Amino acid sequence: MLFESIQKLVATLDFNSISEERKTVLQPLVDFIQTKYEEKKEISLNFICTHNSRRSHLSQVWAQAAAAHYQIPQVVSYSGGTEATAMFPMAAQTLQNSGFQIQTLSQGSNPVYAVKYNENQHPIICFSKTFDNNFNPQSGFAAILTCSSADQGCPFIAGAEKRIPITFEDPKAFDNTPLQAEKYHERSVQIATELFYVFSKIK
Repeated sequence: MLFESIQKLVATLDFNSISEERKTVLQPLVDFIQTKYEEKKEISLNFICTHNSRRSHLSQVWAQAAAAHYQIPQVVSYSGGTEATAMFPMAAQTLQNSGFQIQTLSQGSNPVYAVKYNENQHPIICFSKTFDNNFNPQSGFAAILTCSSADQGCPFIAGAEKRIPITFEDPKAFDNTPLQAEKYHERSVQIATELFYVFSKIK
């Protein structure tokens, strides 16, 4: 069970808000997860964006929560970038506002966060890293490109079994504006809606 506060947000997610065109974009991820699920194999998902600071982390966390919600235990969700920077504080704050419990494990220029979505599962470890960092899987994973620049800039991802572009608009455009919190929340809810839709399709 997800934390009650996350459950409340999940209850508001509207799959009807996803266009047919977007569902077509999401279908390869449904297919990858379904195949691995049927084969009873680990399902490794690596969400990749240029800086591994915003969209890739939101996707990593929501994918793991969706897997727990739909009781698909063999999912392990990762994230990475074409370069390492830091998880942007507003991304962490947005997840916290959605009900995730976040503990800062280390400070510095690239902090490490432990993100919990329920009481008993191992927390998701979030920090900025390149997609091929040793922390991430080295083979058999789906590389999910969450930004167009990573999709164009990474024509080849070593070890990826499947490459799936599912790009999201960058909330960074609203940094240091009065709309920042609202726009990060909006993007987070879109990512949650689409990833919960994906996992709802696994039979």
